[in-house]
Amino acid sequence: MAENALGTTIVCQVGIIVEDIAKTSKAWAELLGVEVPAAQLTDGQEVTHARYRGEGTDARAKLAFFNLGQVQLELIEPVGGPSTWREFLEQHGQGIHHIAFRIQGMDDVIARLEACDVSLVQRGDYTGGRYAYLDGIPQLGAILELLEND
Repeated sequence: MAENALGTTIVCQVGIIVEDIAKTSKAWAELLGVEVPAAQLTDGQEVTHARYRGEGTDARAKLAFFNLGQVQLELIEPVGGPSTWREFLEQHGQGIHHIAFRIQGMDDVIARLEACDVSLVQRGDYTGGRYAYLDGIPQLGAILELLEND
């Protein structure tokens, strides 16, 4: 059996790009019979140090989260500069954007995935950790998100 490039097999999140986070959050809350989560705006470049396709960017988004057992549903409305979120919305409209895995050793995992021709698209920091999106669409049919907490 091949080595696990991610170091895990546990999916922790599914991300969906949306045009209107308030409207879509309300629809999901009604479907699930739960409270509408408060939307939050991601931090700016000075905190995230976000890079999109190798260039610094003020990639920002409104986010809303639904915790569904072991998997979190993340709604993402792009509102800032160039990003994988905005690119997805412009090219595909609303839809499932990524599958996320909580990992350890971000740079090592990225290197292993890039060795498999899964290329880094965007990365940045958040309070308490970091994230990276890799384009696995050609090989896997999905964008992968890596999440690493401090």
